[in-house]
Amino acid sequence: MASNPPSSTSSPSNNETPAAEAPPVCVLVFNSSDPSGAGGLSADIATIASVGGHPLPVVAGAYARDTARVYEHFALDDEALTEQARAVLEDIPVAAIKVGFVGSPGNLAAIAEISSDYPDIPIVSYMPDLSWWDDDKQDEYLDAFKELVLPQTSVLVGNHNTLWRWLLPDWEHSRSPTARDIAIAAEALEVPYVLVTGIPLPDQFVDNVLTTAQTVLGNSKYEMFDATFTGAGDTLTAALTALIATGNDLGTATLEALEYLDHSLDAGFRAGMGHYVPDRLFWAQPEEGEEPPAEEAVAEPDNEPDTKPIEGFVMPSHDTKH
Repeated sequence: MASNPPSSTSSPSNNETPAAEAPPVCVLVFNSSDPSGAGGLSADIATIASVGGHPLPVVAGAYARDTARVYEHFALDDEALTEQARAVLEDIPVAAIKVGFVGSPGNLAAIAEISSDYPDIPIVSYMPDLSWWDDDKQDEYLDAFKELVLPQTSVLVGNHNTLWRWLLPDWEHSRSPTARDIAIAAEALEVPYVLVTGIPLPDQFVDNVLTTAQTVLGNSKYEMFDATFTGAGDTLTAALTALIATGNDLGTATLEALEYLDHSLDAGFRAGMGHYVPDRLFWAQPEEGEEPPAEEAVAEPDNEPDTKPIEGFVMPSHDTKH
């Protein structure tokens, strides 16, 4: 059985990083490229870096999309995905893995095979809304995810409605399923923990519930935003994965990830003509009413420099042969 490379426990030499300056934990991410920057690997990279981790993004495919809708998805083949993941796993200690949308049953099979070689690394899986996709492709993908990825998943994250339609397709009760109902269905597929988001509450609030099949472990209620967002689910799941990777227990990591998402949405912006995008670097923006730091004046040199730029110089093309 392969194992993840262990971190060195010996005392650092003069050339090694002191414990006080330890590098950020590394988080492996399987997801698709999103050219709008709203979700996918763009969201994962920004979020993981924002909460203190180092993202290791494995490209599973690419969306053709804008901030309003998905037009198409182009999946890489499973060999390309496998080569990317194996390369970093054999070189870098990975503390946690996030699985997003990877586009094909073949890629799901590859992820399942890879992750089975690293059983001690927690896996956080996110199931987005796939209603934009062809029904036949969607069904094949969801069935493969159930069979291949869920048995290795530590925490499943998804919107209440998405998980309901997927895991409880034959639900016939007049009431909506609870988060525990969904967790019971997930436990039958060997998933121990489920984070169910966006559960409707009265007065324009939604609940987010971390639960097992046996008991609710915690919940956080938030007021709904007026705007519609793209990328919220990827943002939450990436934050949760990174916070687990840094050693937080699941309850603490969940609450902090939800708080991070709330701040990201509160600072969200409309990048194009479609939905709003979370601002995952909200903490780097100046507070409202705060003046940005004044730029320091640059002293003018007393004398002209000895050398001046050569006018008309053209950079050569990249035609050097190696």
